Amino acid sequence: MSQQLVNDVMAELADLENPKMRAVNERHGDDHGVNLSKLRSIAKRLKTQQPLARELWTTDDTAARLLALLICKPKEFDGGELDSMLRQSRAPKVQDWLVNYVVKKNANVENLRVVWMDDPDPVVASAGWALTSDRVAKKPEGLDLPGLLDTIEAQMKDAPERLQWAMNQTLATIGIEHEEYRPRALDIGERLEVLKDYPTPPNCTSPFAPIWINEIVRRRTAS
Repeated sequence: MSQQLVNDVMAELADLENPKMRAVNERHGDDHGVNLSKLRSIAKRLKTQQPLARELWTTDDTAARLLALLICKPKEFDGGELDSMLRQSRAPKVQDWLVNYVVKKNANVENLRVVWMDDPDPVVASAGWALTSDRVAKKPEGLDLPGLLDTIEAQMKDAPERLQWAMNQTLATIGIEHEEYRPRALDIGERLEVLKDYPTPPNCTSPFAPIWINEIVRRRTAS
């Protein structure tokens, strides 16, 4: 791996830094000011480069890490590497892309899901719940859905923000995808009122689980 290539990419990312965009992103915990469409254009030009991805990750720069996740080979990481990468992911966007673009495509996804869900670090646990929500939708066989609802009912109300969000997503996914558990999912959402007052832009669906569940079910029924 050429250090010059790493330096050139880092310089290109620095040139794209926009202070106004950084200010917006920082309100969501993401410490970078690079337009994501431009970042994806760089990734498209570079194509898949696992060695460069590894080098960019070690910079601890959020924009560089996001680019690394776009040009890496997800299947080439072992479980230990992905666990370390998640724990190093300070920015929510980095965690989100790591889980969705890399971990979901890796052979260790199920082992990591189980381990992360029980982690005492709520940020790590939120990744486990995000993977659980995905499995509820795509491969629910073997999951204890009533047990998941029990945990959500007992813990979501007081969970830290990122963990609460992921639990809420799982609650909504259970209600949307599994009609037999929909009444209970709706009831839990109504009683806990998590994200009930979340500001939702026009033409977007509220993340408040009862509204979210009912709206997606309505759309599916109408289509």
